[in-house]
Amino acid sequence: MVFRSVALVSAVCVAVSLLACGGLVDPVPDGPGGEAGSNSGALADIGQSGTASGASGMATAETGSGIVVSGAGTSTGDASGSVLPSSGSEAGIPATSGTPFVVAVSAAHASPPSCAFAGPGVSDCGTNNESCCTSDPVTGGTYYRSYDPLDGDDQPEVEPDGGPTGEADPATVSTFKLDKYNVTVGRFRAFVAAWKSGWLPIGGSGKHAHLNQGQGLVLSEFPHFFEPGWVSSYESNVALTDASLSCDGQNSSWTSAPGENENLPIECVNWWEAYAFCIWDGGFLPSEAEWEYAAAGGNQQRAYPWGSAAPGFGGDFSGLLPVGTAPAGAGLWGQLDLAGEVWQWVLDTYTGYSNPCVDCANVSISSSNQVYRGGGASNCDTIWPGVAVPSFRCDYGGPPPFGTIRANNYGLVGVRCAQSP
Repeated sequence: MVFRSVALVSAVCVAVSLLACGGLVDPVPDGPGGEAGSNSGALADIGQSGTASGASGMATAETGSGIVVSGAGTSTGDASGSVLPSSGSEAGIPATSGTPFVVAVSAAHASPPSCAFAGPGVSDCGTNNESCCTSDPVTGGTYYRSYDPLDGDDQPEVEPDGGPTGEADPATVSTFKLDKYNVTVGRFRAFVAAWKSGWLPIGGSGKHAHLNQGQGLVLSEFPHFFEPGWVSSYESNVALTDASLSCDGQNSSWTSAPGENENLPIECVNWWEAYAFCIWDGGFLPSEAEWEYAAAGGNQQRAYPWGSAAPGFGGDFSGLLPVGTAPAGAGLWGQLDLAGEVWQWVLDTYTGYSNPCVDCANVSISSSNQVYRGGGASNCDTIWPGVAVPSFRCDYGGPPPFGTIRANNYGLVGVRCAQSP
């Protein structure tokens, strides 16, 4: 059986009933450092030399603090328990001393770090009380990004038979996976602990690595270039304080200590924090085209994620309630709360659509204006149900060319991650 290492949360021994670190592995002294990676081996253990398989090639770690290693090529370790990148595309992730984890996990049964332990907002989402990290495949295809424009009353303009109108800006999207649920407070809490313990995204991570021989999405305006992934300068924009995550005052879903809100969607995260979370959790931010494709039901071009029926305030959307509260609002591929709950950051910079688009995204390192999609609990200066239309783009909060300031922590703005198929 082939094993691969998984980027488990580096320090999740917080005082939370859902996280229990005892009994996994006995702490052992810090090791002297890792040896060079090799091209064979199944796992890296705690406190001793070992190898862990990546996409290709291996990486090595030796530490008493606990290391997770993943990636292609080779890496070397140091005495502090970090794995330093050498020629590999991904390197090890340091763990806080005294909180070691078993790092070898079967690839077929690997859980995202945010769901490594059972508990509220982690393992009990939806009507089935399932893993909050459930991610459903979205079958690729071609659709129109612009359709069903809103009329003067913010209602979608549809054909008499309910079919789409105003179709334009075609896009082709390859198959991918999109989380069934918005990220919960419970899941995000483990990420906050990891960040505060020193975890940082590796430069270039967070790409759609299953596309274009690992180069990711094509840049819409520069079709011979690809998405850059995470840039180290982004790190200074990540705060993750109680104050920043409570931007909506007493109405914020975040609490400084675990409580009754663990199943609520996290909000008050800026774009960089959303991106970093998805990378840490083993995925990436969906492109705007991917997110809309899933919400539109692909070439069905649905008026609303759940179909053509006009939304009410009951079973088809949930507002700021526990994720998955509204099963009747499921999209074609099973995702819930694509409209009617928190807005969700996507990868793209806000600009006009470029054509053609085949696995494309508008990505700018320097732009301040980003896109979020799928709201309803707040209205973006557009009345309900206009914001529930999958093609609706929120341009509230940013100067021309509009979009939303990605540095801001907005109430009722959260995150939903995507993964390789």
